[in-house]
Amino acid sequence: MKYVLISFFLLFSTGILAEQNRYVFANDEQAQRFGELTKELRCPKCQNQNIADSDAVVAKDLRDKVLLLVKDGKTKDEVIDYMIDRYGYFVHYEPPVTPATLVLWVLPVLIVIFGFGFIVFRQRKAAVKQTWNDQDEVLLTKLIAKNQRQEQN
Repeated sequence: MKYVLISFFLLFSTGILAEQNRYVFANDEQAQRFGELTKELRCPKCQNQNIADSDAVVAKDLRDKVLLLVKDGKTKDEVIDYMIDRYGYFVHYEPPVTPATLVLWVLPVLIVIFGFGFIVFRQRKAAVKQTWNDQDEVLLTKLIAKNQRQEQN
């Protein structure tokens, strides 16, 4: 019985070793801003995972830096600008509209439109039918007759 109790306590005491959120804030506004920022900033190491959900070391460093900036009284935009200056536009889920992003969004649409236009143009060009007239009929008859004479010779 003693071994069963020891095993039971050892089995269920591993939760004590789990890391807990140890961030302490001066007020609820700082905690809310910290939560918004960590969900809005992307982990540079992880693929499409924010720093709030990431377990990467760089994400923990970013959370610590966001905490420090929030405690220093920086606004949300100032923290985002700091992170963009340091890690580039990739770190923010909502990059600004720049000429490069416009090209990335508009060029595929233009390619599809021009491709569709090219297909329609080719279909219309192929759909143009020649009309068969009496002059063409006479020419065909002459060519057939000439061909038959050559085969007979």
